[in-house]
Amino acid sequence: MELKRVNQRPPLKNSDIVLGAIAGDIIGSVYEWHNIKQKDFPLFSEDSDFTDDTVLTIAIADALIHNLDIAGTLQRYALKYPDSGYGGRFAKWIYSPDPQPYGSYGNGSAMRVSPVGVLSENRAEVYIFSRKTAEVTHNHKEGIRGALAVAYGIFLARYGFTKKEIKYWINHGTGYDMNFTCDEIRRHYRFDVSCQGSVPQAIVAFMDSKSYEDAIRNAISIGGDSDTIACITGGIAAAYYQEVPQYIVEKILDIIPMEFKEVLYKLDTIKSFRYIK
Repeated sequence: MELKRVNQRPPLKNSDIVLGAIAGDIIGSVYEWHNIKQKDFPLFSEDSDFTDDTVLTIAIADALIHNLDIAGTLQRYALKYPDSGYGGRFAKWIYSPDPQPYGSYGNGSAMRVSPVGVLSENRAEVYIFSRKTAEVTHNHKEGIRGALAVAYGIFLARYGFTKKEIKYWINHGTGYDMNFTCDEIRRHYRFDVSCQGSVPQAIVAFMDSKSYEDAIRNAISIGGDSDTIACITGGIAAAYYQEVPQYIVEKILDIIPMEFKEVLYKLDTIKSFRYIK
């Protein structure tokens, strides 16, 4: 199958696609440690809040928009929001005076990469910048592969590729096996924070969906690392369906800080990025 750029779908703002990822994080935040193995659940509660997925997604967006050092920007945001649920090694990395990658293959590289998917204009940029945003911490090949798969999925969805084509090209680019359904894994799937153990599942949650909301419900219904899985699913689903329901958008904008909103709005002022650091 030859990869040809398809006509872009009716334009959804860059900020709305990233907001689709953030919404997945916030909706999933109350289910990460209280998995629910069904699709019928309230999307929001009094405990719904953003986690490290959102903080670091905004950090990556800020770094790419303004050509900032990626590691330094991740540290700056994490230090400002220290109680957002960071993984153990990343929590130590935040405080390093000379932050170095630590060989992680956790899904932290994949949860924060959606800005790469919305700003990339071609496949080369997806490959280059998904690696750049991952390898400051997650320089293990699986950590990089997870980031690539998510950014690539968003990129392809933005430009109107079908689900079949998106699945083919993610498999072609990463080797991920996605020949299963949410229904097949829901009963036995367990908590797994590795890229290889959560990114394919998040992509399949999108593949099995009929709408943005349905994709989020799929992602959370399988259990596991619910906020991160839904964050990954949400970015691809928003790009593909070109819609995040307004009631979800309004709720998310009520929850996130103003400085996060300002970064999101700036995503809409540029058509692409020329990050060179």
